[in-house]
Amino acid sequence: MTSASPSVVVFGSLHYDIMVYGPARPRKGETVTGSSWHPKCGGKGGNQALSAAKAGVSSHMVGAVADDDFGRALTDHLALGKVDHRFVKTVAGVGSGMSVAIFDGQGDYGAVIVSGSNLALGQPDVDAAREVFAGGGVLVLQNEVPDPANVAAARAMKEAGGQVVLNAAPARPLSDDLAELVDIVVVNAIEAEQLAQVPVVDSLAGALAAARRLAERFPVVVVTAGGEGVACATKNGEAFSIAAVQVDVVSTHGAGDEFTGVLAAELARGRDIRSALASANRAAAVLVSTPRIS
Repeated sequence: MTSASPSVVVFGSLHYDIMVYGPARPRKGETVTGSSWHPKCGGKGGNQALSAAKAGVSSHMVGAVADDDFGRALTDHLALGKVDHRFVKTVAGVGSGMSVAIFDGQGDYGAVIVSGSNLALGQPDVDAAREVFAGGGVLVLQNEVPDPANVAAARAMKEAGGQVVLNAAPARPLSDDLAELVDIVVVNAIEAEQLAQVPVVDSLAGALAAARRLAERFPVVVVTAGGEGVACATKNGEAFSIAAVQVDVVSTHGAGDEFTGVLAAELARGRDIRSALASANRAAAVLVSTPRIS
Protein backbone atom coordinates (compact mmCIF):
# COMPACT_ATOMS: atom_id res chain seq x y z
CA MET A 1 0.00 0.00 0.00
CA THR A 2 1.27 3.51 -0.76
CA SER A 3 0.06 6.93 0.30
CA ALA A 4 -1.90 9.11 -2.12
CA SER A 5 1.11 11.40 -2.46
CA PRO A 6 4.31 9.34 -2.97
CA SER A 7 6.24 9.59 0.26
CA VAL A 8 9.53 8.14 1.55
CA VAL A 9 10.51 8.28 5.23
CA VAL A 10 14.17 7.66 5.97
CA PHE A 11 14.90 6.79 9.59
CA GLY A 12 18.58 6.62 10.25
CA SER A 13 22.06 7.98 10.04
CA LEU A 14 23.61 11.34 9.28
CA HIS A 15 27.40 11.59 9.00
CA TYR A 16 29.76 14.38 8.10
CA ASP A 17 32.23 12.68 5.76
CA ILE A 18 35.90 13.48 5.19
CA MET A 19 36.89 12.23 1.72
CA VAL A 20 40.58 11.48 1.19
CA TYR A 21 42.08 10.65 -2.23
CA GLY A 22 45.31 8.77 -2.85
CA PRO A 23 46.92 6.27 -5.23
CA ALA A 24 45.94 3.32 -3.01
CA ARG A 25 44.37 2.58 0.34
CA PRO A 26 47.01 2.03 3.03
CA ARG A 27 47.81 -1.43 4.28
CA LYS A 28 48.33 -2.11 7.97
CA GLY A 29 51.14 0.09 9.23
CA GLU A 30 51.56 1.89 5.90
CA THR A 31 51.41 5.64 5.25
CA VAL A 32 50.27 6.70 1.79
CA THR A 33 50.66 10.21 0.38
CA GLY A 34 47.30 11.48 -0.79
CA SER A 35 46.47 13.98 -3.51
CA SER A 36 43.48 15.84 -2.04
CA TRP A 37 40.59 15.79 0.42
CA HIS A 38 37.23 17.46 0.90
CA PRO A 39 34.25 17.30 3.27
CA LYS A 40 30.85 15.90 2.26
CA CYS A 41 27.52 15.59 4.02
CA GLY A 42 26.46 11.97 4.16
CA GLY A 43 25.49 9.05 6.31
CA LYS A 44 23.52 6.29 4.63
CA GLY A 45 20.25 7.77 5.88
CA GLY A 46 21.00 11.30 4.73
CA ASN A 47 22.22 10.10 1.34
CA GLN A 48 19.13 7.97 0.79
CA ALA A 49 16.75 10.75 1.80
CA LEU A 50 18.42 13.14 -0.65
CA SER A 51 18.33 10.54 -3.43
CA ALA A 52 14.62 9.96 -2.88
CA ALA A 53 13.95 13.70 -2.98
CA LYS A 54 16.02 14.05 -6.15
CA ALA A 55 13.92 11.27 -7.68
CA GLY A 56 10.87 13.48 -7.23
CA VAL A 57 8.96 12.16 -4.22
CA SER A 58 8.23 13.71 -0.83
CA SER A 59 11.22 12.77 1.34
CA HIS A 60 11.31 12.97 5.15
CA MET A 61 14.37 12.44 7.34
CA VAL A 62 14.17 11.29 10.95
CA GLY A 63 17.59 11.39 12.58
CA ALA A 64 19.90 13.02 15.12
CA VAL A 65 22.79 15.46 15.04
CA ALA A 66 24.77 17.31 17.69
CA ASP A 67 24.91 21.04 18.36
CA ASP A 68 28.14 21.44 16.41
CA ASP A 69 29.40 22.61 13.04
CA PHE A 70 29.00 19.14 11.54
CA GLY A 71 25.38 18.95 12.69
CA ARG A 72 24.50 22.34 11.27
CA ALA A 73 26.13 21.47 7.95
CA LEU A 74 24.14 18.22 7.79
CA THR A 75 20.74 19.83 8.37
CA ASP A 76 21.53 22.68 5.98
CA HIS A 77 22.40 20.11 3.33
CA LEU A 78 19.09 18.29 3.81
CA ALA A 79 17.23 21.58 3.44
CA LEU A 80 19.14 22.40 0.26
CA GLY A 81 18.13 19.01 -1.15
CA LYS A 82 14.42 19.62 -0.39
CA VAL A 83 14.29 16.97 2.35
CA ASP A 84 11.86 17.56 5.21
CA HIS A 85 14.17 17.56 8.26
CA ARG A 86 11.77 18.80 10.95
CA PHE A 87 12.32 15.54 12.82
CA VAL A 88 16.10 15.60 12.88
CA LYS A 89 16.75 16.31 16.55
CA THR A 90 19.76 17.96 18.15
CA VAL A 91 21.33 16.10 21.08
CA ALA A 92 23.78 17.30 23.72
CA GLY A 93 26.87 15.69 25.18
CA VAL A 94 28.07 13.92 22.03
CA GLY A 95 29.40 14.86 18.61
CA SER A 96 27.58 14.47 15.32
CA GLY A 97 28.21 11.29 13.39
CA MET A 98 31.18 11.40 11.04
CA SER A 99 33.26 9.21 8.77
CA VAL A 100 36.58 9.12 6.95
CA ALA A 101 36.59 7.51 3.49
CA ILE A 102 39.87 6.75 1.69
CA PHE A 103 39.74 6.35 -2.10
CA ASP A 104 42.25 4.62 -4.34
CA GLY A 105 43.19 5.47 -7.90
CA GLN A 106 40.42 3.24 -9.29
CA GLY A 107 37.65 5.04 -7.39
CA ASP A 108 37.07 2.28 -4.83
CA TYR A 109 37.19 3.12 -1.13
CA GLY A 110 37.18 1.97 2.45
CA ALA A 111 35.66 3.94 5.32
CA VAL A 112 35.50 4.24 9.11
CA ILE A 113 32.38 5.70 10.72
CA VAL A 114 31.94 7.17 14.20
CA SER A 115 28.24 7.00 15.04
CA GLY A 116 28.06 9.77 17.65
CA SER A 117 24.60 11.34 17.82
CA ASN A 118 23.08 8.63 15.60
CA LEU A 119 23.08 6.28 18.58
CA ALA A 120 20.60 8.57 20.37
CA LEU A 121 17.69 7.53 18.12
CA GLY A 122 14.84 5.55 19.65
CA GLN A 123 11.12 5.22 20.28
CA PRO A 124 10.65 8.91 21.28
CA ASP A 125 11.86 9.98 17.83
CA VAL A 126 9.33 7.70 16.14
CA ASP A 127 6.59 9.10 18.38
CA ALA A 128 7.61 12.67 17.58
CA ALA A 129 7.44 11.97 13.83
CA ARG A 130 4.12 10.10 13.80
CA GLU A 131 2.67 12.48 11.22
CA VAL A 132 5.16 11.41 8.53
CA PHE A 133 4.52 7.72 9.25
CA ALA A 134 0.74 8.11 9.35
CA GLY A 135 0.22 8.29 5.60
CA GLY A 136 2.01 5.04 4.87
CA GLY A 137 4.42 5.11 1.96
CA VAL A 138 7.89 3.58 2.16
CA LEU A 139 10.22 3.53 5.16
CA VAL A 140 13.96 3.12 4.60
CA LEU A 141 16.20 1.83 7.38
CA GLN A 142 19.93 1.07 7.67
CA ASN A 143 22.21 -0.57 10.23
CA GLU A 144 23.89 2.65 11.35
CA VAL A 145 21.47 3.27 14.25
CA PRO A 146 20.46 0.99 17.15
CA ASP A 147 18.34 -2.04 16.26
CA PRO A 148 15.56 -1.16 18.77
CA ALA A 149 15.19 2.24 17.08
CA ASN A 150 14.78 0.53 13.70
CA VAL A 151 12.20 -1.84 15.18
CA ALA A 152 10.16 1.08 16.55
CA ALA A 153 10.21 2.86 13.18
CA ALA A 154 9.32 -0.31 11.28
CA ARG A 155 6.36 -1.01 13.56
CA ALA A 156 5.04 2.52 13.05
CA MET A 157 5.20 2.19 9.26
CA LYS A 158 3.62 -1.26 9.22
CA GLU A 159 0.80 0.01 11.43
CA ALA A 160 0.24 2.78 8.86
CA GLY A 161 0.04 0.24 6.04
CA GLY A 162 3.33 1.12 4.37
CA GLN A 163 6.36 -0.85 3.21
CA VAL A 164 9.63 -1.29 5.09
CA VAL A 165 12.91 -1.39 3.17
CA LEU A 166 16.04 -2.34 5.11
CA ASN A 167 19.43 -1.57 3.63
CA ALA A 168 21.22 -4.00 5.94
CA ALA A 169 24.53 -2.12 5.94
CA PRO A 170 26.95 -2.22 7.55
CA ALA A 171 26.62 -5.97 8.08
CA ARG A 172 25.46 -7.06 11.52
CA PRO A 173 23.06 -9.70 12.89
CA LEU A 174 19.42 -8.65 12.70
CA SER A 175 17.04 -9.15 15.59
CA ASP A 176 14.04 -11.39 14.97
CA ASP A 177 11.80 -8.44 15.85
CA LEU A 178 13.23 -6.37 13.01
CA ALA A 179 13.42 -9.22 10.49
CA GLU A 180 9.71 -9.94 10.93
CA LEU A 181 8.80 -6.35 10.01
CA VAL A 182 10.92 -5.99 6.87
CA ASP A 183 9.32 -6.24 3.41
CA ILE A 184 12.44 -5.73 1.27
CA VAL A 185 16.09 -6.30 2.22
CA VAL A 186 18.82 -4.61 0.16
CA VAL A 187 22.38 -5.88 0.61
CA ASN A 188 25.67 -6.18 -1.27
CA ALA A 189 27.56 -9.45 -1.58
CA ILE A 190 29.46 -9.02 1.70
CA GLU A 191 26.29 -8.19 3.63
CA ALA A 192 24.41 -11.05 1.94
CA GLU A 193 27.13 -13.45 3.06
CA GLN A 194 26.79 -12.25 6.64
CA LEU A 195 23.00 -12.57 6.63
CA ALA A 196 22.89 -15.91 4.81
CA GLN A 197 25.90 -17.27 6.74
CA VAL A 198 27.20 -18.96 3.60
CA PRO A 199 29.92 -17.87 1.16
CA VAL A 200 28.66 -15.69 -1.70
CA VAL A 201 30.42 -15.88 -5.06
CA ASP A 202 31.31 -12.37 -6.26
CA SER A 203 29.28 -12.45 -9.47
CA LEU A 204 25.74 -11.80 -10.66
CA ALA A 205 25.01 -15.51 -10.50
CA GLY A 206 26.38 -15.59 -6.97
CA ALA A 207 24.21 -12.62 -6.02
CA LEU A 208 21.13 -14.38 -7.39
CA ALA A 209 21.94 -17.54 -5.43
CA ALA A 210 22.34 -15.47 -2.25
CA ALA A 211 19.06 -13.66 -2.92
CA ARG A 212 17.25 -16.99 -3.30
CA ARG A 213 18.73 -18.21 -0.04
CA LEU A 214 17.77 -15.07 1.87
CA ALA A 215 14.26 -15.09 0.36
CA GLU A 216 13.55 -18.07 2.61
CA ARG A 217 13.60 -15.53 5.44
CA PHE A 218 12.44 -12.24 3.87
CA PRO A 219 9.58 -11.47 1.44
CA VAL A 220 11.83 -9.73 -1.11
CA VAL A 221 15.63 -9.73 -1.24
CA VAL A 222 17.81 -7.51 -3.43
CA VAL A 223 21.53 -8.27 -3.72
CA THR A 224 23.69 -5.74 -5.53
CA ALA A 225 26.76 -7.01 -7.36
CA GLY A 226 28.61 -3.78 -8.12
CA GLY A 227 29.65 -3.55 -11.75
CA GLU A 228 27.86 -6.83 -12.54
CA GLY A 229 24.33 -5.66 -11.75
CA VAL A 230 21.62 -6.58 -9.27
CA ALA A 231 19.73 -9.75 -8.37
CA CYS A 232 16.33 -10.19 -6.75
CA ALA A 233 14.39 -13.11 -5.30
CA THR A 234 11.04 -13.28 -3.52
CA LYS A 235 9.57 -15.67 -1.01
CA ASN A 236 6.93 -16.70 -3.56
CA GLY A 237 9.61 -18.08 -5.88
CA GLU A 238 10.23 -15.25 -8.35
CA ALA A 239 13.90 -14.64 -9.14
CA PHE A 240 15.66 -12.48 -11.73
CA SER A 241 18.74 -10.38 -12.33
CA ILE A 242 19.43 -7.10 -14.13
CA ALA A 243 22.82 -6.47 -15.70
CA ALA A 244 24.65 -3.29 -14.77
CA VAL A 245 24.63 -0.34 -17.12
CA GLN A 246 28.15 -0.22 -18.55
CA VAL A 247 29.83 3.11 -17.73
CA ASP A 248 33.30 4.47 -17.04
CA VAL A 249 33.54 4.50 -13.24
CA VAL A 250 34.74 7.71 -11.61
CA SER A 251 33.88 6.81 -8.01
CA THR A 252 31.74 4.11 -6.39
CA HIS A 253 31.16 6.16 -3.23
CA GLY A 254 27.45 6.58 -2.47
CA ALA A 255 26.31 4.20 -5.22
CA GLY A 256 24.49 1.91 -2.82
CA ASP A 257 22.68 4.81 -1.16
CA GLU A 258 21.67 6.29 -4.52
CA PHE A 259 20.36 2.87 -5.53
CA THR A 260 18.36 2.44 -2.32
CA GLY A 261 16.93 5.98 -2.33
CA VAL A 262 15.72 5.70 -5.93
CA LEU A 263 14.36 2.20 -5.29
CA ALA A 264 12.31 3.55 -2.37
CA ALA A 265 11.05 6.47 -4.46
CA GLU A 266 9.90 4.17 -7.25
CA LEU A 267 8.19 1.83 -4.80
CA ALA A 268 6.42 4.81 -3.21
CA ARG A 269 5.06 5.64 -6.68
CA GLY A 270 3.55 2.16 -6.80
CA ARG A 271 6.01 0.63 -9.27
CA ASP A 272 6.57 -3.13 -9.19
CA ILE A 273 9.88 -4.40 -7.87
CA ARG A 274 11.38 -5.20 -11.28
CA SER A 275 10.64 -1.73 -12.67
CA ALA A 276 11.82 -0.05 -9.47
CA LEU A 277 15.10 -1.99 -9.55
CA ALA A 278 15.70 -1.08 -13.19
CA SER A 279 15.34 2.63 -12.34
CA ALA A 280 17.61 2.29 -9.28
CA ASN A 281 20.20 0.42 -11.36
CA ARG A 282 20.30 3.24 -13.94
CA ALA A 283 20.53 5.92 -11.25
CA ALA A 284 23.50 4.19 -9.60
CA ALA A 285 25.26 3.96 -12.98
CA VAL A 286 24.82 7.69 -13.54
CA LEU A 287 26.23 8.45 -10.09
CA VAL A 288 29.36 6.32 -10.36
CA SER A 289 30.20 7.77 -13.77
CA THR A 290 29.69 11.43 -12.81
CA PRO A 291 32.79 13.45 -11.88
CA ARG A 292 32.61 14.87 -8.35
CA ILE A 293 34.71 17.26 -6.31
CA SER A 294 38.05 15.70 -5.39
